[in-house]
Amino acid sequence: MSKKKPVIKSEWIDPDDAPELTQEWFDSADYYEGGKLLRPGRPKSDAAKESISLRLDPDVLAFFRATGPGWQTRINAALRKAAKL
Repeated sequence: MSKKKPVIKSEWIDPDDAPELTQEWFDSADYYEGGKLLRPGRPKSDAAKESISLRLDPDVLAFFRATGPGWQTRINAALRKAAKL
């Protein structure tokens, strides 16, 4: 047995009653280019980091994780220092 879709009544809205489009509204709007939604965020780096799988001793990993957010960046810095880069 098929159900009928409910009838949705809409009232005409006078365009003069539309909210003002402020700079704040435009700043928060989605931006599309060629039908593709462009996401805000950090621009792509010229020297992008490479994702790898790395096996570390549990105590080394626990040490860096205990330092809080950014622990992976700190591991990278420690490796760069050890490699004298």
